[in-house]
Amino acid sequence: MAEKEGAIVKKGHEEGLKMALSLLEEFELPMGLLPLADVIEVGFVKNTGYIWILQEKKVEHKFKIIGSLVRYDTEISGYIDKKRIKKLKGVKAKELILWPPVNEITVDDPPTGNIRIKSLAGITKTLPAEAFAAGH
Repeated sequence: MAEKEGAIVKKGHEEGLKMALSLLEEFELPMGLLPLADVIEVGFVKNTGYIWILQEKKVEHKFKIIGSLVRYDTEISGYIDKKRIKKLKGVKAKELILWPPVNEITVDDPPTGNIRIKSLAGITKTLPAEAFAAGH
C-alpha cells in the first residue's frame, strides 16, 4: 500500500505497544487513548503521520470517568499529528444505541484539560482529557 511506504513497523505485542505509546506521548495525546490487547503490528510513516495498528481481536473498553464504552477493531488507522488524530478508522464510541465511527480526536491547544471526539455522524463531544489517562 502506498500510504505505508517508508514506514517504521514493529511486530508483536510488546514492541508494537511500546511504539504506539511512544507515538501518543510524542504527539501529546493521552496515554490511555488506545487500550490495546494482543497487538500484531504497529506502523508509522513519519512523513505523512499515517499510523496503523493491527490486533488479534476487537477490544471493548469502558472509560470509567465518562462512562463511555468504546470499541476498537482489529485494524485501527489514521493520521497522527500534534494533539490530534484525524481520518481515524476502526474506533467506535457507543452513543445511546448507536455505534458511530469516531473520525477525529483532538486535544485542546492551548490546554483546557479537554479532548474533542468527532464522529462521522457529525456528533462532537467534549470530554475531560483525564478520562483517557493510562489506567482509566
